[in-house]
Amino acid sequence: MQTTTAKLYSLEYNNARTYGFSALFIAGNILLPQLCHTIHLGGPMLLPIYFFTLIGAYKYGWRVGLLTAVLSPFINSMLFGMPLPEVLPAILSKSILLAAAAGYAAYRFGKVSLLILTGVVLSYQVAGSLVEWAIAGNFFTAIQDFRIGIPGMLLQIFGGYIVLRLMTK
Repeated sequence: MQTTTAKLYSLEYNNARTYGFSALFIAGNILLPQLCHTIHLGGPMLLPIYFFTLIGAYKYGWRVGLLTAVLSPFINSMLFGMPLPEVLPAILSKSILLAAAAGYAAYRFGKVSLLILTGVVLSYQVAGSLVEWAIAGNFFTAIQDFRIGIPGMLLQIFGGYIVLRLMTK
């Protein structure tokens, strides 16, 4: 399995680049879901709202990831009605967990690999499913990403790896 040493950052909230990069990743998290929602069950299957949160948090740190994780679902919900307000707490929980996991993994390992990204995606999905189960009170609903979202998780792992590799060049 190939590993790439990458220049990873941990931008602070007092740095204007934090907000610039966050705005770019938020825009990505708005456009990609719109594209995916043109396919039947494209949102639940491809999990597009998480993609740029993963990239932003991994490359630029948990602060960029957190801004992207919180603002993307709210903006999408306000502009397009998706995610639905009743599922917003679960999506926000998973987004925040993803930003934390990706930011920590990048800080801890300082490199990009498929194994690390797999760990990031599985960790936020497992923890997020437990949070969603507590919120929804329904285990079947909580494991939806594991029932139909496997393509989205694979997109995050392999697509994230490719994008992060391209960003290191």
